[in-house]
Amino acid sequence: MGIFCAIIAGFVRTVDGLNEWLGRAVAWLALGMVMVTFLVVILRYGFDLGWIALQESVVYMHAVLFLLGAGYTLKHDAHVRVDILYQRMGAKGRAWVDFLGAWLLLVPVCVFIFWSAWDYVAASWAIREASREAGGLPAVFLLKSVILGFAAIFLLQGVAQSGRALLIILDRPLKGERS
Repeated sequence: MGIFCAIIAGFVRTVDGLNEWLGRAVAWLALGMVMVTFLVVILRYGFDLGWIALQESVVYMHAVLFLLGAGYTLKHDAHVRVDILYQRMGAKGRAWVDFLGAWLLLVPVCVFIFWSAWDYVAASWAIREASREAGGLPAVFLLKSVILGFAAIFLLQGVAQSGRALLIILDRPLKGERS
């Protein structure tokens, strides 16, 4: 049982570290979005200039921030939760809800998103899809690929969260965490 728990703990720490790094990295895109939006407004109203690619870059940053930051949000338990009953449960009760929720809801949804988006993304890559707008960004296929990245990173964090919950259920919480 000890080696099993050690493997789970190692996996949880690895995925947590990955999502911590990724979340902190993509968080900078929020600042980038503000700065580029400010620049778009100054150029348009101050100098009567505009570039479609600059405007589209805000949409790209927004998509990457939210999709690749989702695992970080889940890691920090900052997602939307209706916790009328959850907040009244003990640690093991919450762990069971987290464990079952991951395997009955989160994992199937992430697998479905990945599976259903695969052809959509592959078709975009096949033609190296670019913006429909003249002067737009030539990398729509890369933007669509972020959907697969979201499904993968969110799935990994969901499995890690279920591993954390399982350790609590087995009375072997990660060091520094209470059961």
